[in-house]
Amino acid sequence: MSDQGIRKLGVLVGVGAAGALLPGITLGTETGVVLSVLMAALVMVVLTQLVHIGPTGRVPLPLLAVFGLVGFVQDALIWWLLSWLGPKISELRVEGFATILLAALITRSTVLLLSQLSPAAETAGD
Repeated sequence: MSDQGIRKLGVLVGVGAAGALLPGITLGTETGVVLSVLMAALVMVVLTQLVHIGPTGRVPLPLLAVFGLVGFVQDALIWWLLSWLGPKISELRVEGFATILLAALITRSTVLLLSQLSPAAETAGD
């Protein structure tokens, strides 16, 4: 899988995990859950592809921490946008600044974890 594919998968898993784990994120009714997760993941993927922040392979820990911090800020801003945009498009509701920060942390963690554990990351550094 390519680096972009891994990032997209990480975003999708991160958005789904944040929606499932955080009580401040409401995804809607049974049919609205899928639409809400897809809408949130689509917004996250498009914006993270426009402004790509992150490694393309395995990197040293200090550099990974910098990528993680900058990506966390980016994801928090996107979740903040989703808290405003979500109710207008789907049944997605994000309530509270702490929820936004935790959702950004979960999303960025899954993206970095998948990018570091993927087989593509092992061959990119070789």
